[in-house]
Amino acid sequence: MLFSSRRKLTLPSAEDALVGRANAIPVTSDHTVLGTPLTGPFPEGIEVAYFGLGCFWGAERAFWSLPGVYTTAVGYQGGHTKNPTYEEVCSGRTGHTEAVLVAYDPKVVSYDELLKRFWEVHDPTQYMAQGNDVGTQYRSAIYTVDDAQATAADLSSRRYGDALARAGKGEITTEIAPAGPFYYAEDYHQQYLSPAKNPNGYCSMSGTGVSCPIGTGVTSA
Repeated sequence: MLFSSRRKLTLPSAEDALVGRANAIPVTSDHTVLGTPLTGPFPEGIEVAYFGLGCFWGAERAFWSLPGVYTTAVGYQGGHTKNPTYEEVCSGRTGHTEAVLVAYDPKVVSYDELLKRFWEVHDPTQYMAQGNDVGTQYRSAIYTVDDAQATAADLSSRRYGDALARAGKGEITTEIAPAGPFYYAEDYHQQYLSPAKNPNGYCSMSGTGVSCPIGTGVTSA
């Protein structure tokens, strides 16, 4: 049992990870709430951000309600296995975290505002966990698409870390790294907590109660 628990909290190496498969999980429907496509190419001017903040059911819901968000989707990111399944990711043998793709209009909602929502709706001080959900797939992560996003993410992490310290909270454990492949999750996971699917479904996310200062002066444009 101890070995099993330790294994769930340790990321596998590329050599030890599951191989995966050549074919991607098909995306067969549009966004249940927004009515927009889940996959690109997105309209001109729409930018993309990627976040991991625990179980992706609640994580996705936290973003689709923001004005300026064109679409959201859940998937797997940050690991080694190609086109993994949900069961494989939950085994801890792919290295992926449960992630959310956020396609947004930067003229309406800034990347800073997305970062603020990210920091405030989950607890970034938990290591490989959110609430009762424990495992590598629940780790906190920001995957950036360019230097501007990387700069903004790093600065917001430092500023929120300072705010947490003043509030007597723990240190941030969030992974910030360049975005690798985003593998779409199975259809039944997409917008899982929407009114049309499971409005009262399970969500383990809980923020720290500490407000995140925004206004880094950096955009993703």
